[in-house]
Parts: sequence; structure tokens; C-alpha cells
Amino acid sequence: MKVESTLIILAILAAAVLGKANTVALAASLLLTVKLLGVAMPAYGLIEKYATSWGLVLLVSAVLVPLARGDFGLREVGRTFTSFVGILAFALSLLTTYLSGQGLQYLTVEGHTEVMPVLILGAVLAAAFLRGVPVGPLITAGLLSVAIKVVGR
Repeated sequence: MKVESTLIILAILAAAVLGKANTVALAASLLLTVKLLGVAMPAYGLIEKYATSWGLVLLVSAVLVPLARGDFGLREVGRTFTSFVGILAFALSLLTTYLSGQGLQYLTVEGHTEVMPVLILGAVLAAAFLRGVPVGPLITAGLLSVAIKVVGR
């Protein structure tokens, strides 16, 4: 199983490099490096426990930089909240955040981590051929979780 897991991570790394999904390639490289250094067990535990939170903090911080920099103020935010785009953005934010939570629960609490390589491959292909950004596996897992509950499997 340990050799198989290394091969799967290497395949994800190769697909990410070929698909120019740098964040996925970096993540796979990090995990391979940890494994090769022989510190996998303690490092994997820390990564598994804290990386999602750390990543979300960094992601939200990056998105909030224009606000912190003062690029817009209350008036612009107020106008956005009352516009069609603002209302739609708010509704979609509620939906995607809900789906991300469902996806995280599906992968971690419910333990369906076996689907992660498939989710990552889909994200890599979307990054390569659809000019997407591979931040969607949690949302995808949430959609999967909701679809499975609706279908009843």
C-alpha cells in the first residue's frame, strides 16, 4: 500500500505538472518530500489537522487585501450589496460555502477520502483545459455528497 500511495501521488504530480496546476503540483511535491524525509507520520497528522484552516486563512486574506488597502469603502460595498450582481454573489456564496462544508464532512468525517484523487484529477484537467483554478475539490465533494444523499446511495 505504501508504494501504491507513492505512485498515486506521483501520478497526481505528473498530471498537475502537465496540466499546469501549480498548486496541486506543489501540494503533491510537499507530501512526497515529507515522505522521503521519513517524517511522514507526524507531518501528515499536522497537515491533515491544520492545512485546510491555514489555506482558508491565506485565501480569505488574499481576497480581502483590496479592502484592507482601502481600494473601496462603505459606499461601494453598499452599492454592491443592493445590485443584481451583489445579491447573486451573496446567494452563490451561501450555496458554495454550504457545499464546501458538506464536502469537507464527506471527505473527513464520513471518511470518503478514496474519491480525492478523482476530484484532484478533475481539478487538474479543468485547470489545464478550461483555464480553471483548482480550488474546487471541496465544493465538488459537497456536490457529490448532496447528490449521493438525493439519489440515496
